[in-house]
Amino acid sequence: MNGKMTPQTNPTTQPPGAPSPGAPGPQPGTDPEKKGAPKQKGIVDAIQQLGQTNVPQMESNVHCLSIIGQVEGHIVMPAQNKTTKYEHVIPQIVAAEQNPKIEGVVVMLNTVGGDVEAGLAIAEMIASMSKPTVSLVLGGGHSIGVPIAVASDVSFIAETATMTIHPVRLTGMVVGVPQTFEYMEKMQDRVIRFVAEHSAISEDQFRELMFRTGELARDIGTNVIGGDAVKYGLIDHVGGLGDALTELNRRIGTGSEGPIQ
Repeated sequence: MNGKMTPQTNPTTQPPGAPSPGAPGPQPGTDPEKKGAPKQKGIVDAIQQLGQTNVPQMESNVHCLSIIGQVEGHIVMPAQNKTTKYEHVIPQIVAAEQNPKIEGVVVMLNTVGGDVEAGLAIAEMIASMSKPTVSLVLGGGHSIGVPIAVASDVSFIAETATMTIHPVRLTGMVVGVPQTFEYMEKMQDRVIRFVAEHSAISEDQFRELMFRTGELARDIGTNVIGGDAVKYGLIDHVGGLGDALTELNRRIGTGSEGPIQ
């Protein structure tokens, strides 16, 4: 013996499940605790910003076009206003017309009205579509929402929904010259003519409802509810979502444009 001792290496005991020495560590982004974190963060962001999560989409041959709040056209509405932007609706209508997978369009309305020219443009585009269209008024289809509601092939209104018919006006402006009044009168005639051409109501009847006094506080016009809109010939049927989709699917399946049997 030379008096020297050879050092001995005492193996350390690894806890169960621990990686062995020299084994590669976890790769970035593979932490099992963080798996799915981006998806969870996306859901949280959607709830915080929109108050809702994304609803799973199913393949459908029907496009739903919603006209909600105020129809925003040439003037940007205040941030607190719920609006349907004209420049967002037009591309949807064009895409629905061009997409071969879309066979019909259902228009859902709950609007207080808005920009007259923008609303009429939307109504004209819906009326000129080659594919079957059905509209459903829920809550309200007021002011320029009336032409949009009647622009479809068949229109429905919920039993409790209302439609306010009143003259065209310029908010915040005083009609100071005859030319301005004449312009507004011509625009009003365009609305009346369009509604009469796309519904069963006559121009005289619609004009009488528009200028009726004693029904609206501090204003002239008429507020019609559910069945009254059908009675006047403004809307075709009282019904709900199921009725509207049933009629739309019937027209898609048969290619028919006739009345409901």
